[in-house]
Amino acid sequence: MHPAPKGNAAEGAAQGSAGEVFFTFLKLGLTAFGGPIAHLGYFRDEIVLRRKWLNEAAYADLVALCQFLPGPASSQVGFALGLMRAGPLGALAAWAAFTLPSAAALVLFAYGAQSLGGPIALALVHGLKLVAVAIVAQAVVGMAMTLTPDAQRAGIAVGATLIVSLAAGGLTQVAAITMGAILGLVVCRGAPQAPVQPLPFPVSRRAGAAALLVFGVLLLGLPFLVIATDSHGWALFEAFYRSGAMVFGGGHVVLPLLQAGVVGPGWVGEDVFLAGYGAAQAVPGPLFTFSAYLGFIGAPAPNGLGGAFIALIGVFLPGLLILVGVVPFWGGVRTRPAAQAALRGANAAVVGILAAALYDPVWESAVLSPIDLTLAAAGFVLLVPFRTPPWLVVLSLVASSMAVSLVVG
Repeated sequence: MHPAPKGNAAEGAAQGSAGEVFFTFLKLGLTAFGGPIAHLGYFRDEIVLRRKWLNEAAYADLVALCQFLPGPASSQVGFALGLMRAGPLGALAAWAAFTLPSAAALVLFAYGAQSLGGPIALALVHGLKLVAVAIVAQAVVGMAMTLTPDAQRAGIAVGATLIVSLAAGGLTQVAAITMGAILGLVVCRGAPQAPVQPLPFPVSRRAGAAALLVFGVLLLGLPFLVIATDSHGWALFEAFYRSGAMVFGGGHVVLPLLQAGVVGPGWVGEDVFLAGYGAAQAVPGPLFTFSAYLGFIGAPAPNGLGGAFIALIGVFLPGLLILVGVVPFWGGVRTRPAAQAALRGANAAVVGILAAALYDPVWESAVLSPIDLTLAAAGFVLLVPFRTPPWLVVLSLVASSMAVSLVVG
């Protein structure tokens, strides 16, 4: 039996065990297909409606908090739910159970991809690249409708697209997001403010401040550590940590950040990168587990399972540190119009960054013929108007790519 609701935001909070949290989120980690927005729906159904760990108002405010912060929103919501239900061990249990199934699946795909060869394997990789075109186009359209609903934010998005198109690289993307936040302070103050709903987190202000300090020290200090040690292991961790720290607006935004972090220095080939991104659409759980594939398949060492672990921890850690750091102060920050205006501008900028990534490298490396264009368009139509599950779109485009390869030769 699950505890009955008590009519407030804290109902069920800190009353469960880490084991209960783990098995609840393991079920979600094995079945939650469809991306971060779908994940939030699965969480609501399982946690709010079925298990009644917290009420609708508290869940809505938790989602708003995680969308406000950089990092993988659905994973942050899961981590926070575990924290509220069973403390720090519950938070770790929720993260591990929701994350590891898809990470393991992508590591297995990376292992198999290294063993493949010949025309059929090339057709499989190309089909996955076409999946990436459809998925990223869907993300750009969906995010533009939500995050750039007016001329001011649309202009910020166009400016961000121009910036990252003229000078590719991770620092350029950070500059575009910073530009968006600054412009947001000026032109995005008109939206109505949402009411604040208190959330019962077992995190003190001192612990929150410590988490924010660790986040900042790592973000600023890791580049110097990489230079001082000349260690590829630290360089790998820094690249994924930086990518995870700069993701606003949804999991798909990590694509251009990771592309700059691992393809730019030559650790992972562009074709292999896009094939893994396509494969990530076919597994449940958070898109950020794409990092495990990249860490496994990259070069030089550490790679394999060690590289997968480094990349996975690196990309998730900043978002979780920021979440723990902010929750004790969330009520006060959220009421400030300046903070919400800056976030609206930053979110508009990430739409532009993702639009630039849709063109280069996604489109340029995948759409090489009229048949490719047709398959990519078919995948987009399946995803958007027909709302076909992403894993089924993956299978359809990969099978079609292989069939075309056999027919055309």
